[in-house]
Parts: sequence; structure tokens; C-alpha cells
Amino acid sequence: MTVYILSRNSTLYSTKRLIEAGEAKGWDIRVIDYLMCTIEIIKDELAVIYNGELLPVPDAIIPRIGASRTFFGTAMVRHFEIMGAFSVAGNLAIARSRDKLRSLQVLSRQGVDMPKTVFASNKANAKDVIKLSGGTPLVLKILEGTQGVGVVLAETQKAAQSVLDAFYGMDVNLLVQEFIKEAGGADIRALVVNGEVVGAMKRQGAEGDFRSNLHQGGSATAYKLNRKEKSMALAAAKAMGLGVCGVDMIPSDRGPLVMEVNSSPGLEGIEKATGVDIAGKIMNYIGASISPIEDNKKRRLKKDNIGA
Repeated sequence: MTVYILSRNSTLYSTKRLIEAGEAKGWDIRVIDYLMCTIEIIKDELAVIYNGELLPVPDAIIPRIGASRTFFGTAMVRHFEIMGAFSVAGNLAIARSRDKLRSLQVLSRQGVDMPKTVFASNKANAKDVIKLSGGTPLVLKILEGTQGVGVVLAETQKAAQSVLDAFYGMDVNLLVQEFIKEAGGADIRALVVNGEVVGAMKRQGAEGDFRSNLHQGGSATAYKLNRKEKSMALAAAKAMGLGVCGVDMIPSDRGPLVMEVNSSPGLEGIEKATGVDIAGKIMNYIGASISPIEDNKKRRLKKDNIGA
């Protein structure tokens, strides 16, 4: 079995763990910096050139695509998929999850609960946006933000209007969401692999910070999902079409609310918090999805999952 990990850094914890888990199975694991790849397209033939080398078609790929490189990264994933490689996260699903507005629209359509969200252009009246989102305090999120960056809590009407005016003046796209006070700066990350929750952790924001993201100084502990939380996590993963993902939920008085579905979830926090071999679970998913003797050229993939 040959597996390519599409990652820009082979020394990152998640990449190293995936390498270890794959090699433990005796598989040929290779890290490919997708930004160093060149795509060649001619009639009836697709190819990928990597540092002057024609890459053989792998059995599977594990995309670890950075948010700032989503367009090129998903193009590479799509190319490998069309060539016949199995991907633990399809190119369309990655693109869908990276667009915060689009992902919330998809989740809403599938009946997944979330904080009330408002999106408007910079021509909208800030007071109307604040009112529609349920009033202050409220949370403002830049659509392009990641790892807790670009998330602001506006506690008063005046502060919210000032922040909205400032962002709209810079022509920045942002979401306005209700603030879930009872969460107390905590959220839940559920790791889903092949339609199964394989681990969960509760993340608590640093003192004085309502954001629970570990990159912003938060802490994590193992967490046992209740039935509703587990059902919500699986429904969100299914709605986004992701075989491997992290589903971020926030506890509220009306039940768990999905905040985001991450197509390239980090493994360090959740493996250390839970002690679960998440990387091994991902490799088991690949093994169960592919017949080692199957010819890549004959492998049939659903067209809507490739986006061709």
C-alpha cells in the first residue's frame, strides 16, 4: 500500500504520527509538499511532477492542506482523486468546510443546530445586523480567520457597532453570531473517522479569553460525549462529506451547537488528551476502504465527490 501525506512539513506532530502509523502497517508512506507539485494535463492523461520526478499514483492520500493554500491544495487533491487515488477527505468536502458561511448553510440544511448567525455586505446597516443576531454580547468572525485569529467578542451595542463599521470599512467578510455565555469559554472537539467518533476532548479557553482554541493558550482534557453530542458530531461530519474531520461544538442551554467542521484536524491535542491512537484509526480507515490489489486505473470514484 502506498500512501502520500500531502503536508508542507514532515516534522509536524500530526504528520509524524501518520508516518509512524502507516509504517507500522508496513506501508510505503511518503510526505509530499503539495506546493512543490506541478500538474500536467493532456488528452486521456494526467500526471503530477514533484521536484522533477513523475509521481506514481498512490493507493491513497491524506490531505493536510493549510487554510491559506486551500485553492491549490484542493486542486492537487482533485487531481489525485481523478487519477484514481482514495482520499480521506475529498476536494469538494475540504473546500466546503473551509468556507465558514458555506459550511453553516450546508449544516443548517441538514438540520444540524448552531449558534444564530448573520451575514451581510458592508452596505448593510450595522444596527440591523446586531438586532438580527440577537443583540449584544455577540461574536464577530472574519471568514478567512483560522485557529481563533480574527474572532472578536463585542460586549456592548456601541462596541459591536464600532467593530462592524471598522471591518465593513475595510471590506472584510465576516459572520456575526450570538454569544453563548453558558459555555464559559469551553468547547468540545470530536474526532470522526469513517462515520465513528474515535475520540473527544473538552477545550477550555485561557483565563479571560472566551476562545477555547489551543493555539490561543487553551487547555484540553479527555471528554465523554453524551448521546446528543455524539449524534450531532456524526451528523455534521456526514453533512460535510468528510471521512476524517474534527467537529467543534459548544455546549448551550438548548443542547450542543456546531461551530465548525475541520477537514485537517490536528492530532497532537486530542491524542495527548485521550491517549487514543487517532493516527492508527485513520490508517485503519484507509485499509478498510481500499483493496491492496485493486488497480488504481480501475478504481471507481463518485463523480460528485471529485468535482470533475
